[in-house]
Amino acid sequence: MARELLPGQSPELLKALHILTRDGALNADSLRKLKQVNHLVRLLAPAIEDVLARFGDPVLVDCGAGKSYLGFVLHELFLRPAGKGSLHAVEARPELVAAAEALAARLGADRMRFERAAIDAAAPPARVHLVTALHACDTATDDALALAVRHGADHVAVVPCCQAEVARQLGEAAAPAPLLAPLFEHPWHRREFGSHLTNVVRALALRASGYAVTVTELAGWEHSLKNELILGRKVRASDRAAEDRLLGLCAAAGIRPKIVRLLFPAGAPAP
Repeated sequence: MARELLPGQSPELLKALHILTRDGALNADSLRKLKQVNHLVRLLAPAIEDVLARFGDPVLVDCGAGKSYLGFVLHELFLRPAGKGSLHAVEARPELVAAAEALAARLGADRMRFERAAIDAAAPPARVHLVTALHACDTATDDALALAVRHGADHVAVVPCCQAEVARQLGEAAAPAPLLAPLFEHPWHRREFGSHLTNVVRALALRASGYAVTVTELAGWEHSLKNELILGRKVRASDRAAEDRLLGLCAAAGIRPKIVRLLFPAGAPAP
C-alpha cells in the first residue's frame, strides 16, 4: 500500500476518508479512487505550487466536491505545509457538506471552507486562483469552467463526466453541415461523438478565454472510463481566433452547448 501514497500523504487521512480500511488495507474500488485522486494531485502540483509562490493567500475552488477527497488531500499536501491559502469546496448535497465539515473540524483542516450550492449558484471569493472539478456530471463541468473564467482563475483542471447535452442537440439539429452529419447519424455514434465534441468545445472555449490548454489522460482506463483531463493556464486576456473557431464549429454542427451560452452568449448559434 505504501507505494500508492504520495510523499507527505498520511494513512490516517485516507482512513478518515474511508479510502483505507481501519487496518490500512485497500479494496479494488478504493484503489481506483486513490489512484485517480493521487494522479490528479501530481498533475495539479505545478499549478498549486505556482499560485502558492505568486500570491499571499491563494484560493482553490473544488467544484462538485462530493466527499471532498481531493480537497482534503490538497489541504494536507500543500496548504497546511505552506501555512497559507484556502480551499473552497462547493457541493450541492447537504449530507455530504455536513459530513465534510465535521471531518474538517475533527482533522483540524482549518484552511477548508464548504459551501452548499450548485456550481452555477456558488459564491466563492471574488478572486480565485485555481479551479478543479473531478467528474462533475454533464453541464456541471461547464459551470465549473465558467466559474474559473469569471473569477479570473490562473489555472483550471476538469475531468468531465457523462456528457449528454450536446448529444441531445445533435439529435435535434435541423441542418448540420453535410460532411458532419454521418458522424452522428446513429444513436451510438451520436452519444460517443457528442461526448468528444463536448470536450473539444470546452477546450476551445478555454483557449478563447485566454488559456493555454492541455488535454490528456487522467489515469489508466482500468481505473475509470471517464478519463479525459482538461488543463488550462491563463496566459492572455482572450483569443479571438480561437473564439471564431469555436463558434464556427458550433454553427457547423448545429449545437449551442452550455459553455458557449455562458461565456459567448452573443455569438452562440441557435441549435
